[in-house]
Amino acid sequence: MKNKIEPQVTLVGAGPGDPDLLTIKGAKALAEANVVLYDALANEELLSFAPKKALKIFVGKRKGCHAYSQDEINQLIVDNALTYGNVVRLKGGDPFIFGRGSEEIEFVESFGIPTFVVPGISSSIAVPASQGISLTKRGVSESFWVITGTTSARKLSTDVALAAQSTATVVILMGMSKLDQIVALFQNESKGAMPVAIIQNGTTPEEKVGIGTIDTIQKVVAENKLSSPAIIVIGEVVGDSKKRAGFYKELKSNHNTVLVYGKE
Repeated sequence: MKNKIEPQVTLVGAGPGDPDLLTIKGAKALAEANVVLYDALANEELLSFAPKKALKIFVGKRKGCHAYSQDEINQLIVDNALTYGNVVRLKGGDPFIFGRGSEEIEFVESFGIPTFVVPGISSSIAVPASQGISLTKRGVSESFWVITGTTSARKLSTDVALAAQSTATVVILMGMSKLDQIVALFQNESKGAMPVAIIQNGTTPEEKVGIGTIDTIQKVVAENKLSSPAIIVIGEVVGDSKKRAGFYKELKSNHNTVLVYGKE
């Protein structure tokens, strides 16, 4: 007699890119998976934590290139859980930070399938930290905003304009295609000299960092072909970082200075 299939789905946060930043609980969940559905931002090295016999399905989405629509992904999760039992949905960063994790959980639970969530280290915090940028620092920044640069309507979030008026550190995900608009909003608030860091492929060997100010960051991006996936960090804490202190000291005397570097 065949064992009865007992479906369950676990959303696992894959972290910001470096496979070593997966949580121990996430690794344990992968080790018990019969099926893993993984995103484009989930490092494929993490699949080694799953059993060799486990089915691995790429369901990643990049700008202009979707392996599956979100509705198709939702259905794949359910179908595989009902067919194979234990499904791990591996999502970049944290599943609930602009990851549509709640939508997937709600869809799966509508079929009566048990669900679990393993939080991940969000790139919004870990990537700046890896560059020595403290999003909050006593005497420099009392808060930080984490904002999606592109809404479901493919427009710039209106929260960016509000954040530009504040003294908070601003972290923008999925905002590279809206960089010109972002810059204009901060310039409208007379913040042209505000330090900015753009971190592409953060915490990975392909990491590339561009730093400058609101007034110079477009030049950094254009000349060095910075692109998605990248995080935009705007605020005095960028200039206050010990790793960047010398650069910003020079920047104050030469407003057009820019810098880009990658990992060696």
